[in-house]
Amino acid sequence: MTAPLFHLFPGALDTVGPGSTVVVSGAEGHHAATVMRLGAGELIHLSDTQQRRIEGIIVASGAGEVTVEVREVEDEPSLKPRLVLVQALAKEKRDLQAVESATELGVDAIIPWDAERSVAKWKAGREAKKHAEWVNTARSAAKQTRRTSLPEVRELVTTGKYCQHIQQAPGIAAVALHEVEEISLSSVLAAAGALEAETEVEELHLLVGPEGGISDRELTQLTAAGTLTARLGRNVLRSSTAGPAAVVAAQLLLGRWDWA
Repeated sequence: MTAPLFHLFPGALDTVGPGSTVVVSGAEGHHAATVMRLGAGELIHLSDTQQRRIEGIIVASGAGEVTVEVREVEDEPSLKPRLVLVQALAKEKRDLQAVESATELGVDAIIPWDAERSVAKWKAGREAKKHAEWVNTARSAAKQTRRTSLPEVRELVTTGKYCQHIQQAPGIAAVALHEVEEISLSSVLAAAGALEAETEVEELHLLVGPEGGISDRELTQLTAAGTLTARLGRNVLRSSTAGPAAVVAAQLLLGRWDWA
């Protein structure tokens, strides 16, 4: 089994190097020392939640904190384009299932989407609480899968607000997954230039509708704003499955799982 990973905060590991020590306190220190009962001599990984991670050995474990001696420092490369899941709100926490799985599979950012046919809604005054639920789901999944980076969970958007965003932000290739489309995801990504080695696409957005799908009116809005459409395989996938499946497909098409 691989060593456990604990997330610190951006900048926490900027000045560390082999031989230096890092004290892990707070919630992560409590989890390491008190919950997992990790002790001296055990291997541990630490992350700054962005690109840097270290491998080290615990040299001291006390009340709610551990001291780690750094052995190795690794800076993971920034990959382009960034993979962004635009996930429609869905009932029975299927949207959170998508967030969890997409995080495990390497998505870089997630945008909650209040789609026209979304049954689930973020009620007025509870938006911050619901957003925090998505953030915590992504954080937990990233930790469980030993991810160095945490995916960014952006603010909730309506279809209109999202269309305005992609029209004003250069470098975004948006693809809506639509069950009646006849063009494959690989063909659409190739046409958008996202698969080129020196691509100008900064972010690849994969849009997944709610249980009832993307409405015709929304599809008209999205395509008018520059969104492309693609079909992901022959089967109609659930809202909780389509996004993670698209992330896997994009990772493979981009060659990101060929590193071994």
